[in-house]
Amino acid sequence: MTGEAKTHYEVIVVGAGVAGIYQIKRLADLGIDATVLEAAPDLGGTWYWNRYPGCRFDSESYTYGFSFSRELLDEWHWKERFSGQPENLRYLNYVADKFDLRRHMQFNCKVETMQFDEARDLWQLKLSDGRGLTCRFVVLAIGLLSAPTMPRVPGIEDFKGRSFHTYYWPHEPVDLRGKKVAVIGTGATGIQVIGEIADKVGQLTVFQRRPNWSAPLNNSAISAEEMADIRARYDEIFAACALTPGSFVHGPDKRGFYEVSREERLKLWDKLYDEPGFGIWLANFREIFMDEAANAELSEYIADRIRGRVNDPKVAEKLIPRDHGFGVQRLPLETRYFEAYNRDNVHLVDLSETPLVRVTETGLRTTARDYEFDIIVYATGFDAITGAYDLIDIEGIGGEKLADKWKHAPSTFLGMMVHGFPNLLMPTGPQSASASTNFPRGIENGVNWCTNLLQYMWDRNLTRADATLEAQQRWTAHVVKMYEIMLMRKAKGWFTGYNSNVPGHEEGTVRYFVYNGGTPKFLGIINGVAAGGYQEIEFGAVARSGVHAAAADLSGSLTQNTSKPSIRKAAQ
Repeated sequence: MTGEAKTHYEVIVVGAGVAGIYQIKRLADLGIDATVLEAAPDLGGTWYWNRYPGCRFDSESYTYGFSFSRELLDEWHWKERFSGQPENLRYLNYVADKFDLRRHMQFNCKVETMQFDEARDLWQLKLSDGRGLTCRFVVLAIGLLSAPTMPRVPGIEDFKGRSFHTYYWPHEPVDLRGKKVAVIGTGATGIQVIGEIADKVGQLTVFQRRPNWSAPLNNSAISAEEMADIRARYDEIFAACALTPGSFVHGPDKRGFYEVSREERLKLWDKLYDEPGFGIWLANFREIFMDEAANAELSEYIADRIRGRVNDPKVAEKLIPRDHGFGVQRLPLETRYFEAYNRDNVHLVDLSETPLVRVTETGLRTTARDYEFDIIVYATGFDAITGAYDLIDIEGIGGEKLADKWKHAPSTFLGMMVHGFPNLLMPTGPQSASASTNFPRGIENGVNWCTNLLQYMWDRNLTRADATLEAQQRWTAHVVKMYEIMLMRKAKGWFTGYNSNVPGHEEGTVRYFVYNGGTPKFLGIINGVAAGGYQEIEFGAVARSGVHAAAADLSGSLTQNTSKPSIRKAAQ
């Protein structure tokens, strides 16, 4: 751990995952006195924690990596089209070491509380190790899927065998040979785990509450020759990502769904289904996201593909969702998932027919029977988007708690600021475009916007930035409106804040978590705010020795002036 003696920084970044790494790189390049606080023993974020078998990108690897350094792009060789967790963690460590970023990071540092000091325009942070730190600005880079949830069933602590949430999969190898293994959950993580371990365990029993649509990943190795070609086309690749709604290489078909014949639609779907990645989802017709009939036709096509891959017709039907159409939730991609159910050692338990009652000392009990297991794997997802924020007691102006403010639904300005919580920035916060896009592309957009805002303030010796309530209300209304045209508004998934394992997030409550307008539109809006001089933000400065407290003073010296800040618009 570095920097233990320091108690004040200009900027504190919380989280050393993909977003935190890029954010500290930008701040280090500017010479800003900044540090990263990471609760884990090392960097990597989601790629540090999620070590379960089968964990890998669903974005093409070469579209996931950072784009800020040509030298980095030229040096790194992605070995697979969709890279696995071990390689992804190596990549992030390579980036941190190449740019000497570890010296700015502190590990095993969990932030417990954050309180805004209105008199001094400073954030006061309390850490789990007992330290107290202050800073002018906090950048929360805490991840969208970093608050794992367990099922709400009794007896979890009673089980005498090994058990763990996939997020906390042990770092040492887990011997699955000959073991009776249960996997609870068939979301994106469960689908990856099941496909990977089905042929490595003695017996595998899958406990499914609701099936999810899924399509083939179609992964493959990347040869040295192909990687050389990718390097030569990086500018073209990233430019293509910037033009698509999801920041992937897959852009929507420009034809209208009803402009082509059914035969042509089937031909396109056959092609996309057999190609790598999200093409079947994102290179499809736009109508599949908005038109019930178009979506129903595609859903039936995917259902038939599932039926063609699962030998037992009864099992196949249980794996086909009935409560939502294909692609209206974030699509899991799979490898040998459906074929796993053709194996004699793999069994499917439909919890909609025989619900889970409790965890026992020896396994699991449903309403139908008891099951014995050596290992129980909880692939039960996350308190998505806002869950990680709720784990920190964040207190803004007037003692208002962020958790209380967001209890029923988040409200933000551009997904990156919250009224009443000055100097708190969220490059990938709720209602930003990051959650619904190729994440690192969204990260770079968010970090760049936040860093440019900070530079704007340092150039003008400003010490406070707070989004106006009116601007926040307008943005949230816009986010809500963008849901109205999408079929996802009806889905029970994390895009709508649904999670039956989190009290208050059950069915019937819609939380508007993501921006559905697409990356090009989002970039146009946030860049327009910056170009307009941040009119939607109120700025202020704390007086010090007759001059404004200069946030550009990188010494980190902390004044004790208690005069109230003057809130004003920044000079244009």
